[in-house]
Amino acid sequence: MRITELFQRDEFVLTAEVGPPKGVEIDHLIKDAHEYLKTRVHALNVTDNQSSVMRTGSLATCKVLKDEGLLPIFQITCRDRNRIALQSDVLSAALLGIENLLLLTGDYTTLGDNPQAKPVFDLDSVSLIHAVKRLEEG
Repeated sequence: MRITELFQRDEFVLTAEVGPPKGVEIDHLIKDAHEYLKTRVHALNVTDNQSSVMRTGSLATCKVLKDEGLLPIFQITCRDRNRIALQSDVLSAALLGIENLLLLTGDYTTLGDNPQAKPVFDLDSVSLIHAVKRLEEG
């Protein structure tokens, strides 16, 4: 389901932000995600290496949450990918049935746990929104 369907029904939509783990043990995140739904949360915004800290990827985490019957929002930041990789991730999300995206420019790498990493910022969030619209149009 697209989160926009909830908006179109004039529902007050509540989302919660979840951060993937710094490893592959994701059971606690799944348990927490199910608990959020009991508090009237509609969807889960899955961060993309929040604050420039390396973690399990947002797309993979979204797929796990979707397989659990939850409604994930795939957060994509422009910081770590060029336009080819960004568009590839958008297409991959579509292939996996991830229908909700949050497109962000991203934090600078100097804030995170690998400050020597080179940021990409080939596109900013506005340019990425335009690219996604073009992908949707074929």
